Amino acid sequence: MSRIMIYDTTLRDGAQAEGISFSLEDKKDMIALLDDFGMDFIEGGMPSSNPKDLEMFSSPINLERSTLVAFGSTCRPGTDADKDEGLKILSECSADWVCIFGKAWDFQVTCALETTLEENIRMIKDSVTFLRSKGKNVIFDAEHFFDGYKENSDYALTSITAAKEAGAEWIVLCDTNGGSLPGTVGKVTADVCRTFDKVGIHCHNDSELAVACTLSAVENGATMVQGTINGIGERCGNANLCSVIPDLKIKMGMDVPVDLNELTGVSRAASELSNMSTTSNMPFVGDMAFAHKGGMHVSALMKDTRTYEHIPPEVVGNKRKVLISDMSGRASISKKVEEMGIKVNDTDLKRISEHVKEMESHGYQYEGADASFRLLVYRAIGKESKPFSIQGFRLHMEGVGMTGLNSEASMKIADIAGEIEHTAADSEGPVGALDKAFKKALMKFYPEIENVRLTDYKVRVLDEKSGTDAWVRVLIRSTDGKKSWNTVGVSENVIEASLIALSDSYEYALITKK
Repeated sequence: MSRIMIYDTTLRDGAQAEGISFSLEDKKDMIALLDDFGMDFIEGGMPSSNPKDLEMFSSPINLERSTLVAFGSTCRPGTDADKDEGLKILSECSADWVCIFGKAWDFQVTCALETTLEENIRMIKDSVTFLRSKGKNVIFDAEHFFDGYKENSDYALTSITAAKEAGAEWIVLCDTNGGSLPGTVGKVTADVCRTFDKVGIHCHNDSELAVACTLSAVENGATMVQGTINGIGERCGNANLCSVIPDLKIKMGMDVPVDLNELTGVSRAASELSNMSTTSNMPFVGDMAFAHKGGMHVSALMKDTRTYEHIPPEVVGNKRKVLISDMSGRASISKKVEEMGIKVNDTDLKRISEHVKEMESHGYQYEGADASFRLLVYRAIGKESKPFSIQGFRLHMEGVGMTGLNSEASMKIADIAGEIEHTAADSEGPVGALDKAFKKALMKFYPEIENVRLTDYKVRVLDEKSGTDAWVRVLIRSTDGKKSWNTVGVSENVIEASLIALSDSYEYALITKK
């Protein structure tokens, strides 16, 4: 097995994505997360670019498994390396390893840098030499290498030769514009690896090929891969390490000593730190990566998971999900009910299946509402008696114009014995008022729901062409402080849909406390 070094640039290249801004504490938390995971190199940022990164590299950060890297660029045209302020900061930072980028495409040299080809080579040589003289280990990112190789291979090779001869330990070939195809990346990487050792690959995802190009480079001799967690980065992002790492380790048999069963957890923790939602259908780590909906698929899956899964989800720390919808066969429902620990017979399964299909024809969707699905099962098989019933409700809103609106709701609730409680509550919004009144009434009979609260509320218009007469689906998330659950309601009236979802939420809370 070949040892492949993993270089994470989430905190630098990933931070260039729109909407992402890591605080200093975020960066430290991310570094600790990636170190625990087992990344070889963690690029912490560019100390010459902002005070936050400068502060982070002002003192050493002790890591157990990873090496921290500071990022920068070659010196500016017409400036000696030892006089360049950016390189001076890089040379004095706490990191033992630095990564600098330089131009490998002649067009970029003359157009973007507005200097000569000879001066660019001088800049690369002097910059690496200077950093090495200060005791730094240097990684050289050859920016736009594949475009440069296509236009002028001699010059592209001259640029990386200059870096190597000056003392760079790694040469990284960059598909900076993300426009190269895997075949091209593989061929060019093979050409470079015939002359150079310690070659890395850095791909962007503008053609949706960053992962494929990265793997192609490894197949052709690259032994370092650069990328980001969840593929975040400027424009369309970088090579997604959450796909690259398992592909290398599982599919290609490469030696990548990370804790692979922690991969999904790392992905989700990184999403929280970057304040970006994880794409649900992301391979390996996405919430839907091992979700099965088609009845025939689930039927086969129950016989052998290899029928519709390329790996067991547990290998990457993920979980299998069976989705319930109008496409579900009895096998899907049987598997889902089994997961819930509910025993049913064939007659029950038929009744549940018919009920699911009927409800989904009215706009219900249970894929993200397991609590409502559990209640549907109980109702279909007559397992539980509803612990309360809504006898009536009233909602009143008042305010001046479109500002200062206030909502007041009253609820009349009956318990299982028929005793009625009538309460009222107010809030800024109508759903909040209903929720408060609902809970207030239920507390008379069931004080154990005191800690139940709504944490998320989503509305989906089902038939947009109907305008204000459209049916809506409301999905709410609730918690009791120990566990969370989702419920769903559908109606032509958003208030009624909300009330249905709220009612399911409180009913679920009560029956699961038994």
